[in-house]
Formats: sequence, structure tokens, C-alpha cells
Amino acid sequence: MLRVSELFIYPIKSLGGIALPSAKITDRGFQYDRRWMLVDSANRFLTQREFPQMALLQVQLSDGLLTVQHKTKNTEMAVVPALSGRIQLATVQVWGDTCRVELVNPELDEWFSDMLSISCKLVYMPDSSKRRVDTRYATNKELTSLSDGYPFLIIGQSSLDDLNARLAEPVPMNRFRPNIVFTGADPYLEDIMEHFSINSTQFYGVKPCARCVITTIDQDSAGRSREPLKTLAAYRQKRNNVYFGQNLLHDGEGEMHVGDEIKIHQLQNAKLKS
Repeated sequence: MLRVSELFIYPIKSLGGIALPSAKITDRGFQYDRRWMLVDSANRFLTQREFPQMALLQVQLSDGLLTVQHKTKNTEMAVVPALSGRIQLATVQVWGDTCRVELVNPELDEWFSDMLSISCKLVYMPDSSKRRVDTRYATNKELTSLSDGYPFLIIGQSSLDDLNARLAEPVPMNRFRPNIVFTGADPYLEDIMEHFSINSTQFYGVKPCARCVITTIDQDSAGRSREPLKTLAAYRQKRNNVYFGQNLLHDGEGEMHVGDEIKIHQLQNAKLKS
């Protein structure tokens, strides 16, 4: 039986994630997931791809507030309101998309700039900002947050176990930044999970996740290496991309818990070589 084993959100894009026992499903993914983001002076999104030191900022969620603390610097934490009440708007860029966001707080901008040694601003995506997923994969004008492109990413624990069996040094799941991790299946079943449900919410696998250099960044030290991309490329490469995990669209809102059953309704015929 397939069951949800871990749930994660990443409230501030490309900073440390939060493991949850349960998560609320909204129209654009899990509640709070990637609703905040750091941007540069040109309002372009920032990620660990360019600035691996972003991994060292750990986010926590408690009593409706976000707190952020540097993992290695003994400094005061930053407190971010879970919902911004400000009305100063800006237009920012996430890959090829432009989004309307709220500027959060100049004092927080200074804190993040100091922690990362780069000039940046913190922005928030309000509910009124509607960002649609790639029309090539959308089926019903689905929304996403400030994610790279889709509201959910799912990975099977057995897939990571298979990868780690091929590595000299195993890597943790946080290298791949999933929202949903599950157990009870053969490795890489997520490749062909075309339609499944968790509780009352329907999920659809629409695009394998092409992996980038973030997977090579140690999330505790910000150090870089060649793995696991080098090993993944040997058996998970297709059309010059390396794939690990499945991007999802969904229909319906509700709540998901660790331990929930995953019911498969339809599998695809094609599967990446494993």
C-alpha cells in the first residue's frame, strides 16, 4: 500500500524547508508553500542556483508567523508576518513569468541582504495574484505559487534509496525539495503516476522534474559537489535533462497527513530508464 511518509513546504523560495505532519491544500499548492521570495534590484527571483548560501537560512512556521535564522551565524532571527498587510505592490520575474507581489518590509530586506551578502528584497504573493502553470501542461487553467512551475512535487522514498545505493555517500531527501514523499512502491513509480488521489483531492502527474545544481548543494553547509547529478545522469537522463521526481497538478482542496493512503487510478505506459 502506498502511503504519504513526509510532507514539506518551502515558504520562502529556495530557503530551508519545513517538515509537517499535515498540510492544507489550496488552489496553488500547500498553504504557505513558496508564497514569499527574495528578488534582486531588478525584481528577478533569486535561488540557490546562483547563491548557494541561501540554503543556510532556515525557515520555521509557528502561530501564524514565519521566523528565519541563519544555520551557522549566531544572529537574531527575522520574524516575517504570515500574511502581509501592506499594499505596496511590485512586478517580479520567475523564469519567464511575471507576477504581482507585495513588498514586505524594508527592515527585513536589510536583514536578508546582510545574511546573504547580496542586495535583495523580500516579496509576498497575495491571493489576488494569479500565476498559471505552463499552458502546455495545464488542463484547467491551474495555478501555482512562486514555485519553479508547478504546485506539487512528489518523490518515492524507494527512488532515493535506489539512488543512494549507487552513491559513495548517500544524500538526504532535502537535496530534491519535494512536497510529498511516499513509501510502499518500487523505485521511480512516480514517473508513471498519471492519476491518483489522496483523501478527496485528485492529483495528476504532468511532467517529470528536470534537476539542476541545487541537488548538488549540501543544505547544512552550502558546500557543492558533483553528486548526485553525476550519478543520476548515468541512468536518469533524457534529452539532455536529468529527471528525478514528478511535477503534479491537482483538483480539489482539503488536507493531507503523513500516513494518508495514496490511491492509484491510472498509470502511464512510458517510464524513464531506471
